Amino acid sequence: MTQERDTGAALRALYEPSGGVRAVFSAKVADYVASRPDYPAALFDALRKACSLRDGARIADVGAGTGLLTRGWCERGYDVVAVEPNPAMRDACDRFCCGFERYRSVEGTAEAMPLATGSVDLVTAAQAFHWFDVKRARDECLRVLGPHGNVGLVWNDRDMKDALHPALDEVFKTFGGEKWSALVAHEDRSHVREFFGATQPQVWTWPHGHSIGADGLVALAFSRSYMPERSSADGKAAEAGLRHVFDRFAANGAVKVRYETVLFLGRPA
Repeated sequence: MTQERDTGAALRALYEPSGGVRAVFSAKVADYVASRPDYPAALFDALRKACSLRDGARIADVGAGTGLLTRGWCERGYDVVAVEPNPAMRDACDRFCCGFERYRSVEGTAEAMPLATGSVDLVTAAQAFHWFDVKRARDECLRVLGPHGNVGLVWNDRDMKDALHPALDEVFKTFGGEKWSALVAHEDRSHVREFFGATQPQVWTWPHGHSIGADGLVALAFSRSYMPERSSADGKAAEAGLRHVFDRFAANGAVKVRYETVLFLGRPA
């Protein structure tokens, strides 16, 4: 019998020569800040209700990046710690969330959080799960969670029914190379089931989206881990292709980028 390929390990291995997971987004922070979407209010409402989050509940947002999900928790008055391995991304998160007294950040990963055992009520991870070593992350989440704590895995999935996204994929496929192919291979979410184990997670979805101009669409594309450096020959060619895509789909100087926000919630068992 053929052993199933570990698509997550294959994806992570492609980035090891350039510094691994900790360095993936070092050069992409500005594009990330300029273009990535936030998360709908309904997501936070669902988590508050399903997890019975009280005022001041303790939340660890793992792979926090620039703080798009983290800030949503801060705005709702929770005690929030952003766990992020990349210094440049963590600095951006600090700038975005520094006005909230109950916010702090730490250098760490899903597999190694510098948090006390049983110290949080909820672990969240948005757009980050594909970087996790599933077994180690599962064990670490269970270590830091209190006895009734849960894990929420969140994505803003691109709505592929919208013709904009297949057009963008043509650019990604051309310029993203092996890294793009590895990420696509890992997007079946089979490892989500492995992470939760015997637990059947609850699943919610909501429509979401934002409108951005030409520069925003270019930044959105270049914020992706597999895209080349903007200043490279491939980067310049990719930008030309992206601006052509924008011209095809723009109305009144902007394109609407549509997503489906997805939440998997449960306590691994």
